[in-house]
Amino acid sequence: MELVWWHWVVLGVALVIAELAIPAFFVIWFGFGAIVTGICLAAYPSMPLAGQVLLWTVSSLAFVWLWFKVFKTSVFKTKVGMSTGQLVGEIGMITVRTQPFQMGRIKFQKPILGADTWECRAEEELNVGDRAKVLAVEGHIVRVARM
Repeated sequence: MELVWWHWVVLGVALVIAELAIPAFFVIWFGFGAIVTGICLAAYPSMPLAGQVLLWTVSSLAFVWLWFKVFKTSVFKTKVGMSTGQLVGEIGMITVRTQPFQMGRIKFQKPILGADTWECRAEEELNVGDRAKVLAVEGHIVRVARM
């Protein structure tokens, strides 16, 4: 039996649909690879079966690599713990007095990661109304210093 271009496209669509039942978010890339192979086979119908399988494997692995190295890092940047670069340097106003070794609260002008008020810790005393700058993120707490 000889594989024609639409066989690869049907396999690709089936794998993409199978991803709905398999929660691993991994099968979809092999489906996209099969669709790419079908498109290439439609353009070059004399491609041997070994070349088709090699193209499918390489394109599937390229999609997996793109997901982990390019897209995934930009999609999930807003998770706490991974967002240090987004939060560091933001300036807010102290709403609950902060003393060394005691928690306070800081409010930002715009919500950051879905919240405009965060628990904070400072190495110096900060009174209500003081402006402070975020130095670091420590879990769900920010370390701040007076502006």
